[in-house]
This record gives sequence, C-alpha cells and structure tokens, in this order.
Amino acid sequence: MDPVDPNNGRPTFLIVDDNDDNRVTLAMRLDILGYDNVIMAANGREALERLRANRIDIIFLDIMMPELDGYGVLSEIRADTGLREIPAIMISAVEDMSSVVRCIELGAVDYLTKPFNPVILKARVESCIQRTRYKAQEEMYLRAIESEKRRSDQLLASLLPRAIVRALKTEKTLAPRNYDDVAVLFCDVVGFTAYSEMNSPDVVFARLEALIMEFEDIAQRHGLEKIKTIGDAFMATAGLLTPHDDPVLAAVSCGLDMVAAAQAGSMWSVRVGIDYGPVAAGIMGKSQFQYDVWGDTVNTAARIETSGHPNTVCISGRAWPHVRTRVSGRSLGLVDLKGKHKVEILECTGLRT
Repeated sequence: MDPVDPNNGRPTFLIVDDNDDNRVTLAMRLDILGYDNVIMAANGREALERLRANRIDIIFLDIMMPELDGYGVLSEIRADTGLREIPAIMISAVEDMSSVVRCIELGAVDYLTKPFNPVILKARVESCIQRTRYKAQEEMYLRAIESEKRRSDQLLASLLPRAIVRALKTEKTLAPRNYDDVAVLFCDVVGFTAYSEMNSPDVVFARLEALIMEFEDIAQRHGLEKIKTIGDAFMATAGLLTPHDDPVLAAVSCGLDMVAAAQAGSMWSVRVGIDYGPVAAGIMGKSQFQYDVWGDTVNTAARIETSGHPNTVCISGRAWPHVRTRVSGRSLGLVDLKGKHKVEILECTGLRT
C-alpha cells in the first residue's frame, strides 16, 4: 500500500454498511472534514471487490451485514497479502462492544460508534492516517537500512574472502589459527615497475585492473580463494578457507591459465610460484583490517615466484609429488632462495592429457 499523505494526497475511504443512511451520513461527515474521495459497498462481498479494484487507504466496516459480515471481511483482508496492511475501522452500536473486541482481535485498528460523533470521527481518521504514515516511514527506513547493509556487505566482500565474511557474520570474531595442507600461489607481473615509469597512472591502473579481474575469475573457476593483491602481485590459496580435494593440482592449473591469460590479453609476462604445506591465517589490523596468511609455505611460494622465468609456473619439490603423474615438468635443480636453504624447484610445462 502506498503511504497516505493527508496534506498533499487524497486518501481514499471505503465505507461498508448495509444501511444506506449510515453510508451517506458517514460520507457527508468525511466530506465536511475535507475527505471527499469515498467509495461505498453494501455488503462484505461487494467490499472485497472494491478493495481489489481500487487503492483504498482506510476502511469503515460494519459488523452485521448480508452476504459476508464484518468478521468474514476482516478474515479475507488479513489472509490477502495485498490487502492486510489496509487499516479497518469498525462501525458499531454502543451496545455491540463485545463484537468490536472480537474485530480488534481479528486485526481491526479502531472503532466508531453510531450515531457518528464528528469530533470522534475526526480523531479516529487522523489517528489512522498518522499510523499509516508512521508505518510507511518505518518501511522506508527499513529499506534504507537494508540497502546500507547490502552495501556494507558488498564492501566487506571486496576486502575479505567470502568465506571469512560468512564466518564473521556468524561468529562475530575470527581468531588466527594454523591450517595444514594448503597450496599457496603467487603471481607477479614481470617488468611492471619499468612499465609504470613509462606510462601514465590511469593507463597503468586500467591495464592492471583488467588483468587482476581476469585472475580473480580464473582463481574462482579453479576453486582458489584470492587473499590479496599487493601492487602487481596476486596471492591466492587452495584448501585454506574451503576444503579442496586436490589443492596443488588446482593451483598449478590456475597458474597455467593465468600465464595464458596474460600472454593473450596484455603486453605483460607473469611468473607464478607455488608451494604446499602448513600456514597460519587470521585478520590483521583494527581500523583498516585485512585477512592475511603467513608462514614458511607463504614465504617459499613467494621466493619460488621470483626465481622463475617469465611466463612459467614453478612449484616446490615438496609440492611436486602431489601432481607428478598429472603435470608435465622439468626440474631446475636445487636453487638458493633468499633467506632460505636450497630448495628444489620444478617448472610445470602443462597438464598431462
């Protein structure tokens, strides 16, 4: 039902009474009060027809009527989701108060006794219109709150992985913890700094944003969770936030598709590094927080990425056994990684068919 505005709009009243004199008298009283938009019905069936054919703001409803009495009309109104919010004021004789109480229990909002007292009629109508206005304002505020909630949820989902957003909604907090058997992937653009120095920021941003958005789609397609981007570096995991049957193969497949996407859609080359093992993860920060992952597996994946050749996917020796029967590759031997001991690195050249 549209909100009633008695100052700028013209609320429509439906008077339902089997007595013609009562209908005319009430309509005249309303006209004196400035409400001249009135529809009439002589019984309950006719009233329901009028309600479904017109925009009605307030109903004046008699109790004792042929065809369908006031109780039946109220029951039909409350059962109809399109009509149930229309306020009904009962018309009754003074001695019929027990029936009025029953009608209030069925959903009527007020009552008016016969003969119609103009002061009481004015009070009943204005109270009903005010209640309707407050109801409309409440619905408007609730819609605005829901809209803001959706916007905040969308913003949160853009800052944090969706699984973390869902966990925060249910648990309110998320303590850092250790995770086993997680594949960590780093993808970095080769020569990005030099390119940035030779091009305007808006050109650099547009190209990088397009590439990152494509990487996000690729990661999601392979069941990886994007953790963050740092400049031109893209970090994702498999088997961290949601269970994954084959996290290392998913990471390798994802990396190969990222290399192909970069070669096909941009002027850049990329390197991908992957490691597999335990990690720790949790939400960092307070005023500007982010979900972060740390540990030896993360550091090793990052170091492997920097040690690879452009347009290659490299993984650690400890990750290789999980994909060796399904991925083609060649060993680069034991490589000194910055801040670590020698680690065997293998370059993945494609998936076995």
